[in-house]
Amino acid sequence: MTTPSPASPATSASQGPDSLADSFATSYAGVMAFIAVAAEGNFAKAGDRLGIGRSAVSRSVQKLEDQLGTRLFVRTTRSTSLTAEGKRFYEQCHPGVERIVQALDNMRDLREGPPAGQLRVCSTVGFGRKVVAPLLRGFREAHPNVAVDLLLDDGPTDFTTDRVDVSFRNGRMEDSQVIAKKVIPMQMMLCASPAYAARHGLPATVDELPGHHCVNFRLASGRIYEWEFKVGGQLRKFAPPAMLSFNDADLVLQAVLDGQGIAQMAGYQVCEHLRDGTLLACLPQHAPDDRGHYLCFLSRQHLPARMRVFIDYMTEHIRALDLQSFESVLAKKRA
Repeated sequence: MTTPSPASPATSASQGPDSLADSFATSYAGVMAFIAVAAEGNFAKAGDRLGIGRSAVSRSVQKLEDQLGTRLFVRTTRSTSLTAEGKRFYEQCHPGVERIVQALDNMRDLREGPPAGQLRVCSTVGFGRKVVAPLLRGFREAHPNVAVDLLLDDGPTDFTTDRVDVSFRNGRMEDSQVIAKKVIPMQMMLCASPAYAARHGLPATVDELPGHHCVNFRLASGRIYEWEFKVGGQLRKFAPPAMLSFNDADLVLQAVLDGQGIAQMAGYQVCEHLRDGTLLACLPQHAPDDRGHYLCFLSRQHLPARMRVFIDYMTEHIRALDLQSFESVLAKKRA
């Protein structure tokens, strides 16, 4: 008795096609047409339900039957009914199709329905503490079904890896891969306390800065932040030598308030102190004017309702806070 030789890989593949690959070949349109005909009882009503013609429904079902190698319907001039195989196929397909329809409805609700769900928000540390976090209470009262997860990080935002929906960024936006909505200008103001000014005076020009006690801010990258000034219409940078450096903007501010030196800080940090006189502005005529505070996200298309209302709420309420330090300085000078 001769033992048959093993089939070659090619022969095995042709005789037993992979079920997953085979299922991919099955037309989704055919399955939807099949479900509609089974539910409605005839091809014409199924076409009306799907918004296509009767002949298109018939072709889709025929293609599905050819792919499955099985007759799904018994068709007569008066009726259309499921075969035994069709009934079994319907029982197996219908729950899956219902889940797909439900998933589509859920996605539509996320965009068009009442705002709900989880919102992951990232912000620079100083701006997040001073501006974003205090506004969350009002946002949550207006939209109680939206949960907010706020992350404070001075480093760059990785929207995909960190699963971030919205990010607050400062400075100049050069990343063309994200949508950046400018909320307010970011004014960088050189400041000192009255006590420091009484002991050391204030610089009258940018060239006098090396003779002053400077307080530095260290960026998340480890690099020291360079002060920037607009002199004669040109941007001029200054890397101050300093006896004090911090990687936290609030600590820089506190050192300046304590009279330990001068520092260039963002307007949102110093505007209140400039108004109440606990800080004095240095060289306001040279403050740079090309920076901003931005709301960043990946795409304008198909934004979930929770993201749209958050962006709108934060834009409106941040602009209402009056965080512009330069206007405070000008008002004092006019007075």
